[in-house]
Amino acid sequence: MRILVVEDNDLVADALTLGLGAAGFAVDRAASAEAAHNAFATEHFDLLVVDVGLPGADGLSLVRRLRASGATQPVLILTARDTLAIKVEALNLGADDFLLKPFEQDELIARCRALIRRANLYAGEQVNLGRLRLDVAGRVLRIDELPVELTGREWLVLECLVLNSGRVVSKERLQQAITGFDQALTPNAVEVYVSRVRAKVGDAAVIRTVRGLGYRLDEPRN
Repeated sequence: MRILVVEDNDLVADALTLGLGAAGFAVDRAASAEAAHNAFATEHFDLLVVDVGLPGADGLSLVRRLRASGATQPVLILTARDTLAIKVEALNLGADDFLLKPFEQDELIARCRALIRRANLYAGEQVNLGRLRLDVAGRVLRIDELPVELTGREWLVLECLVLNSGRVVSKERLQQAITGFDQALTPNAVEVYVSRVRAKVGDAAVIRTVRGLGYRLDEPRN
């Protein structure tokens, strides 16, 4: 899952990026509302973590602009201002959750995971698809209760396919799910990771190549 952190304070942005990255997320950063909106227009993100106090247009203006454009991705607001007015305005504009500064990284990570679960319509920390069991928090795949070892990028590819099971996922979407702005990954590399995931899930799931479009994960037919 890919997160866009919108924070102008370099120290805070560094801490957020490191903490979320260590938790298994692909993380990108933007230092202003305008930069965030431009990134959102060209890249796919599963969640935005947005500070209220941004230079120029503030975080709430960004939320307003994103929702007006039809964006539905969840937004977690960070704020040092613990006032009811800020919370009410943010919720009315379309924010999904709040976190008051200062906060613990573990709480931030838990809230991010909860928002992504809600957006993808699964309630718990485990996603079941046929014989596949994905422990999202622990980043563990089990097939018939037996653990299967995956690399970080293999996990992100499988997670993206499982959460979109039955739907075609483009190569570009998979590429964005596993890389950030500062990383280079070719469509051919995506094919390599998909091939590795295919080999590891075996006959527990079918990862179909949809020519010219991307990939689709289905449960095997009995």
